[in-house]
Amino acid sequence: MPRFDSLPAWLSWQETLHPQKIDLGLERVATVADRLGLLLPDYGVMTVAGTNGKGSSVALLAAILGAAGYRVGSYTSPHLSHYNERICISGLQATDGDLCRAFDCVDQARGQISLSYFEFGTLAALYLFAAADLDIALLEVGMGGRLDAVNIIDPDVALVTSIDIDHSAWLGTDREAIGREKAGIFRHGRPAICSDPSPPDSLGNTADGLGAAWFSLGQQFFCEFTGSGWDWRGPDSCYRQLPLPALAGVQQLDNAAGVLMALEVLRDRFPVNRHAIEQGLRSVNLPGRFQIQPGAVDLILDVAHNPASGRRLAQTLAETRDGGRTWLVLGMLQDKDVAAFMEPLVHTVDHWCLASLDVERGLSAAELRKALPVMVSDAHDFPNVAAACQYVHSRAANGDRLVVCGSFITVAEAMACHV
Repeated sequence: MPRFDSLPAWLSWQETLHPQKIDLGLERVATVADRLGLLLPDYGVMTVAGTNGKGSSVALLAAILGAAGYRVGSYTSPHLSHYNERICISGLQATDGDLCRAFDCVDQARGQISLSYFEFGTLAALYLFAAADLDIALLEVGMGGRLDAVNIIDPDVALVTSIDIDHSAWLGTDREAIGREKAGIFRHGRPAICSDPSPPDSLGNTADGLGAAWFSLGQQFFCEFTGSGWDWRGPDSCYRQLPLPALAGVQQLDNAAGVLMALEVLRDRFPVNRHAIEQGLRSVNLPGRFQIQPGAVDLILDVAHNPASGRRLAQTLAETRDGGRTWLVLGMLQDKDVAAFMEPLVHTVDHWCLASLDVERGLSAAELRKALPVMVSDAHDFPNVAAACQYVHSRAANGDRLVVCGSFITVAEAMACHV
């Protein structure tokens, strides 16, 4: 008999199973994966790490590979509204039944081995992928890379997106240290790609030390915005006047450039033509990344939560400003550099609404206020995201915009209250 018969029951139990919420290391999860026969997949594997841009890169890869006719599995985290979002096969989310079946198999195989919430989910994804007749799986690292659960699988290609400061308690306090952790997904003799235009030296040095084939944006491959589109050039091929990715933000060109380099090194096994690239760029969709819901007051949902993504959000807001005022609803978690996230937004936000997050590690509005830059003159505290959004809608004028950001949880709460 399965331990539970519903997805919520399984997930609630997984949150209490392991003594540490975050417990980086591969021994326990690899042992269970080995028992399930998951360590040597018969499909292609690409692992994606980075501080920001991982989700966008996976979405772009899935869209292009899917347009080329390949059967693609993707494992991402965290989710916005439903856990099922984390595991997709050919664009379809895993069902509750799929997940419950996978969790039961993992539970039986683990014996007395304790697994974290993320490790359980990783093994469930690999279990479902093994039975799905995939061509290729895209595995997004949850945190870091070297000791993250997805790193039990040797990828055919490793892609690292932008590197910045986040999760410092686990990964280090500077880009070089964080880069070394991200570079843990590199493998000897296999392509190691970086789409950060200014990567820390530790990434390339690690690739060289391992004997990985290193490809870095601005060194081995290049991209250029042309106004109506963009050009990409790699070691052996180039594309001119590609359509811009259907994801907002200037950083998406860097992400797309890394994606094309990854596809280039896989071309012998997974050939992709220009039509599939264009179709994927145009059709890619990723909720919560400068997602605009038009209305009398436009709603912008963005999961930005660290200093680098705060700077990009501020830049994109400045570039898209069209008249009215900008209202910001902000909710964040304790392990984030709140002041550094807020600082670049000062000049693009007119009204600040600080929302408490009633979750583990959630900051209260009062705690957010302590980090508020001194030049902010209009800020209000709210007990939750819904109350903050309601306040904005009661006062915003036509042509204003409401930006909700700071955490996946903040955006999910805004989506749940149908703002």
